[in-house]
Amino acid sequence: MFAIHAIINTFHHYPDIAIYLTLAVGFWAGRLKFGSFSLGTVTTTLIAGLIIGQMNVPIPHVLQSTFFAMFLFAVGFSVGPQFIRAIRSDGLPQVFFAIIVCISGLATAWVLGHMLGYNNALTAGLLSGGYTNSTVLGVANNLIANSGMSKEKIAELLALLPVAYAVTYPFGTAGSAWVLGTLAPKLFGFNLPEVCRDYERKHGKTGDLGTTAYRNLIARAYKITSSSAANKTVREIEQLCDGQIFIRRVRHDGEIIETQGDTLIHNHDTIIASGSMDNLLKFESLLGEEVHDSQLLEFRTEELEVVVQNSQFIGQPLSALRTQLMSEPGRGLFIKGVSRDDAALTQDDPILAKGDVIRLLGAFQDVKKIAKQIGNIAAKGNKTDVSFMGFGIVIGSLLGAITIHIAGIPLSFGTSVGAIVAGIACGYIHNKKRSYGQIPSAAIWVFNNIGLNGFIAIVGLNAAPRFISGLEHYGVMLFIAGILVTCIPLFVGLILGHFVFKFHPGILVGACAGARSTTAALGAVVDACDSNVPVLGYTIGYAVSRVVMALLTVVVINFF
Repeated sequence: MFAIHAIINTFHHYPDIAIYLTLAVGFWAGRLKFGSFSLGTVTTTLIAGLIIGQMNVPIPHVLQSTFFAMFLFAVGFSVGPQFIRAIRSDGLPQVFFAIIVCISGLATAWVLGHMLGYNNALTAGLLSGGYTNSTVLGVANNLIANSGMSKEKIAELLALLPVAYAVTYPFGTAGSAWVLGTLAPKLFGFNLPEVCRDYERKHGKTGDLGTTAYRNLIARAYKITSSSAANKTVREIEQLCDGQIFIRRVRHDGEIIETQGDTLIHNHDTIIASGSMDNLLKFESLLGEEVHDSQLLEFRTEELEVVVQNSQFIGQPLSALRTQLMSEPGRGLFIKGVSRDDAALTQDDPILAKGDVIRLLGAFQDVKKIAKQIGNIAAKGNKTDVSFMGFGIVIGSLLGAITIHIAGIPLSFGTSVGAIVAGIACGYIHNKKRSYGQIPSAAIWVFNNIGLNGFIAIVGLNAAPRFISGLEHYGVMLFIAGILVTCIPLFVGLILGHFVFKFHPGILVGACAGARSTTAALGAVVDACDSNVPVLGYTIGYAVSRVVMALLTVVVINFF
């Protein structure tokens, strides 16, 4: 007993330890599998928080908001360009979809509240927790506090609100995550990771393919033994190879020389030829015998993303840029691809537009020189532009915090919507400019996972004490009612989205999570499919849900 009291006292004095313990247990348990079934880190972190939170560890709400904003900004940043394209084609249907799902949630809570004899406060708490929409709780609290009833009645109703919320919220979070991330793909017969990868391929987002042994553009050392290549200049040899092979360096009489177009290549010299594997094999007989010369091959190469800004090339075909900047013999510069709005351009000779991104590969000094003539070099490396991220969250959150009062009801998008919208805007700006606002993929992973699960851990820790007391006072029926309020709107959304609105499966699960304002569900489906495609459906639904559910709360409190 002494050891238990010591642990509890330690957690009370240092609540940060409880947060890290919850994260550690949650991530560990989330990796466990029972056959092919796994709860996932989001659900296990919430469960760990509810268990550890029985020690009544108070966690400041500001920490919860901090983790939440970090997560939402990160997911917004990573899908900014795709979101702009998605809203142009799917925006209005997603708005109507979210409104229908919100109304189905209200109807479910309304019917269950009447069946179980609940008052308006319990029903509002049931809707808020089961539907995982804290806006309902805040608006209901404000309406009851200013209802004009007696102080005793107001105090009684205000005490019921958090109880119903605490009892129903855990399953609202974990249950919706399980339904959307695990059950929905099985019921509707789609492989969520596969369909999301397919969506990314079709919309120009290929994702991380990992490290492979294949290299299309390579450099090899050849000893000149062919009479057709001997005693010719670099320019002449490259012309013999149809301009498909480039000679960057040569070893002559033991000396390494950086080549120019008029550099003469003698018999028995060793050259570095670069090009595609196919072309090197095609012209190998002309070049001579491949040899091992590691010292000759030790020159720095660079691959850069360059944003087209120079008006000289805007509106011109890509071939014009090649001719003007990359035709000098002995340079060996390659264009690996061109993209626009994060989508690859597949034309053989696309017309360049301002903001297009060209991927250049070649010798370091040559790539740097040419890149500056084309436009801005994209930010590269493992450093995060924290100022860009911080100012983005601040501006977005300030805009989201603006409150408009309609008929005495405070309405706002909230700082959460502000953070994710800021992430989308910053991601889009970085995609267009590329020279600043860099956040490496590894940092995005940390912000995503630590942000989301830190938020979930604190939700569990803070809800834990009231969760048990709520079960004791109102029994299992309140918990079961919360399950129905969680699941019925989800199935309404899945059925309508699949058969009526015909959303892409990845967009559909995200739209359902957004329409129910369930961040944990979003995290679960993103984790399940290893893709940010669901976020494209989440943002619009989340914003609509915040406003619509605030208005529907008026109906619950005033007309139930």
